[in-house]
Order: sequence, then structure tokens, then C-alpha cells
Amino acid sequence: MATVSQITDRLRAALQGEPGLGKTLKIDFKGEGVIHVDGAQVTNDDAPADCTVLISREDLEAMAKGELDPMAAMMRGRLKIQGDMSVAMKLQSMLRTRN
Repeated sequence: MATVSQITDRLRAALQGEPGLGKTLKIDFKGEGVIHVDGAQVTNDDAPADCTVLISREDLEAMAKGELDPMAAMMRGRLKIQGDMSVAMKLQSMLRTRN
């Protein structure tokens, strides 16, 4: 399983050259660390964001592999989105076009 640092590096590479989300996003790994996306900047700073996604590393990786449906994860409480949900949806669509 990937570390938070490895996931950060993958996300940074995936978003390279993209126009950005237009708003800030924080992925909170439930006490294991965070990833903060602000434009082209992807860091592990625990800064405020327009949208916060709460998810375990395991579930994020399962979603990235297509093994876990985001809607099903939300219904089961394994994925929570606080704030502007459109930011999370925009990130998902940007990453999907890269894969």
C-alpha cells in the first residue's frame, strides 16, 4: 500500500500541466496525513480548503483502481465530502482523463 507521500507524488504528477481545480481541495486520510491541492501546488500541508474529502488510504487506492465506486463508498460512510462537492468531482474527472 502506498504511503501518503507516495500518493502525494502520484497526484502531483497526474495534475502536472492541468489547469487546476479553481478552488482548494484537502484529502484527509483520517489521522494518517493530508494532501492539499491549490492550483498546481500539491502539498502535505494541513491548510483550510474549499472542499475536504475524508477517506482512508486503502479506500482511495481502491477507488483509483476502480475497485470501489465513489457513490457506494459515500453511501457506506467510507467517503465523506465536506464543503464544495463540485471540487472533488472535478478532481475525479481530471484524474479519470489521465488514466
